[in-house]
Amino acid sequence: MKLLTYPLFAALLGLFALSMPAHAASPQATFNDLDGNPRTVESFIEKDKWLTVMIWAHDCHVCNMEAENYAHFHEANKNKNITMLGLSIDGQANRKKALGFIGENDLPFPNLIGEPQDVMRYYMMLTGNQFYGTPTILVYKPDGTLAAAQAGGVPPEVIEKFVNDNS
Repeated sequence: MKLLTYPLFAALLGLFALSMPAHAASPQATFNDLDGNPRTVESFIEKDKWLTVMIWAHDCHVCNMEAENYAHFHEANKNKNITMLGLSIDGQANRKKALGFIGENDLPFPNLIGEPQDVMRYYMMLTGNQFYGTPTILVYKPDGTLAAAQAGGVPPEVIEKFVNDNS
């Protein structure tokens, strides 16, 4: 499995994709939802909908700048073919700060919280590559296959174009 990484200007052109065999299954890792219940990213995959996952941290400057865009993206697409999920790397020690990030940015989509090392391990198992930081965007097909991964913020319109071009 090979992660194709590109500078931000390439991502703006929609050139972020993950080359994976069609039979590749996503590894599953358990994180916690906001109520402390164990959940997997895969449990948020819905039939006929793509899932975009934003991996974030409460103190990530870019995450704070991009959160509003992803909130609008989720609201515009949740009744169509794309949903959003947040995955915080803040861990339980910074749970209150993570909740503050969600509240301050008025995130309307579900969020999970994981320990940093667990989220990084999940990313590495999923992509075969090192985790570079937040934000990181993952895009899953409706069948649960990871279709794209990109470190850094990705404009919602690029994600939308990617989904439409690959549906």
